[in-house]
Amino acid sequence: MRLVIATCSVTYTGRLNAHLAQATRLLMVKADGAVLVHSDGGSYKPLNWMSPPATLRVTEPDAEEAEAGIVEIWTVKADKSDDTLRISLSEIHHDSRHELGADPGLVKDGVESDLQRLLSEQIDRLGDGHSLIRREYPTPIGPVDILAKGPGGTIAVELKRRGDIDGVEQLTRYLDLLNRDPLLAPVEGVFAAQQIRPQARTLAEDRGIRCVVLDYDEMRGVDDAESRLF
Repeated sequence: MRLVIATCSVTYTGRLNAHLAQATRLLMVKADGAVLVHSDGGSYKPLNWMSPPATLRVTEPDAEEAEAGIVEIWTVKADKSDDTLRISLSEIHHDSRHELGADPGLVKDGVESDLQRLLSEQIDRLGDGHSLIRREYPTPIGPVDILAKGPGGTIAVELKRRGDIDGVEQLTRYLDLLNRDPLLAPVEGVFAAQQIRPQARTLAEDRGIRCVVLDYDEMRGVDDAESRLF
């Protein structure tokens, strides 16, 4: 990756025309060909950029541009369109290159698969007398996250990180199908999530579906209950 801090102006032409007046900015040139223009604000979002695949060409300014104080021109052209990012550098304050190597990628914590595994291991969180039948119970319209046995019959559990109406509708379709199977019926629905939206809770309860809120940190044993004020 190349990092350049420079006083520059930027013009983007193509599907959208935009111009950034002269100011000191951070220019990032990534190994995949992306070029990003950052200011000292705006969090992670660049002011302007060119996505890969793209080609960067560095040229000297013409006489008129040199007279205006420009020392270098970056022209970044998209390989698959006519979009062009033109950066006119008046002063380069810093220029460095860094080899970052291969990135292992983002590993998300607390995803639905983690909740499914933990709840299957701690199935008693659904209540006393529950036992696991299996995870990812197959049906013709997709797998049910958890199928369990409860005191009153079979339990179908739909798991979400954030429970909304779509999740309730999904579980409703599973229940309609599973209750046609005489070996499973009656099948009760449980909608389990770390957060359940009020509209989803209202819809679930109206359809006879029980809602369970899961504390992910507590389930994986990193929550210190003694340090809580409430």
